[in-house]
Amino acid sequence: MSQTASQTASAANLAHALIACESVTPATGRVFDCLQGMLAPLGFEVVRFLAGEAPDGPVENLFAIRRGPPGTRHFAFAGHLDVVPPGEGWTSAPFAPEIRSDLLYGRGAVDMKGSIAAMVAAVRDVPIEAGTISFVITGDEEGPARFGTLALIDLMRERGDIPDLCLVGEPTSVNRLGDMMKVGRRGSVNIWLEVEGVQGHVAYPHLADNPITKLVAMLSELGALVLDEGTDWFQASNLEVTDISCGNPTTNIIPAQASARLSIRFNDLHTGQQLADRVAAIAQNHGGTARAVISGEAFLTQPGVFSALLAEAIRSETGVEPELSTSGGTSDARFLKDLSPVIEFGLSNATMHKRDEAVAVADLETLARIYRRVTVASLGAT
Repeated sequence: MSQTASQTASAANLAHALIACESVTPATGRVFDCLQGMLAPLGFEVVRFLAGEAPDGPVENLFAIRRGPPGTRHFAFAGHLDVVPPGEGWTSAPFAPEIRSDLLYGRGAVDMKGSIAAMVAAVRDVPIEAGTISFVITGDEEGPARFGTLALIDLMRERGDIPDLCLVGEPTSVNRLGDMMKVGRRGSVNIWLEVEGVQGHVAYPHLADNPITKLVAMLSELGALVLDEGTDWFQASNLEVTDISCGNPTTNIIPAQASARLSIRFNDLHTGQQLADRVAAIAQNHGGTARAVISGEAFLTQPGVFSALLAEAIRSETGVEPELSTSGGTSDARFLKDLSPVIEFGLSNATMHKRDEAVAVADLETLARIYRRVTVASLGAT
């Protein structure tokens, strides 16, 4: 590849092009055109499709694959092109990428158009004889995620394109590129609690039934729960009250209804359904009901060959020894783990979801070299 072509295909230039495509979740259209335009010239078959209906769809997804010789291994990159809304107060326009002081600014620079750009740069000169490489890219990771990666997994199963290993490019690094990879994630369940009462005048409480009293007792019992003490790989599960409401604007009325919402982040000692059932039993004891939505189960990719290959690639390019962690929130790895072993690794997360989101240009190029190393090593792994 000529120097001019190589510079054009640098991770920083590819990231610049992706950031310039506004793609607030759910992303469709131009940003996928841009990525397809990067992958097709590299020999990838690109499949794009819409999934789902309103209100959480339709969602655009992209699966791209370049098959190696029969019998070779299949390594997949996964990620998302959608971004959170930029908000106000940016120094420069969030979708007009700009380099200042060796930093590339723009919404998605870190989470995670920068990583996707590094993936593309990483595979451009991996020989086809090395094996099969694919990209699993959704436009709805930052949103409800009902019709994104789940629909891509269905497509891959239908086609028989199941990877041996999958790397998700979420921004996992903390203080410097390479200091952390994610080998698992906690599960997440949100639970809506409701208690019915009897409305009445506060001066005549015997003629009413205050649901707030019941709700407070319910929340007190739930707040006192010790779910576990953590495990070798996971911190202790935690339950947080995220909303309380009774919708009563009047000072002299006992309300007829009170509600609350919980969020539980849990480790692999539990399932979402077990926790939902436990909360529902406590709610029932206090005269209430509970409705749960499980957004992901806890999982762990046992440290082994895959994590060792990635750690070696990181050490070779940065000199950093990565920490293997399960901290943080959820990601689409919670779905991909049903397809193949999955690990997450990407840029520093210091500015993700913030105004003036930015990535060091040097980190983009280093990440591309790390991704190339782990791609080649994983395709040759047994």
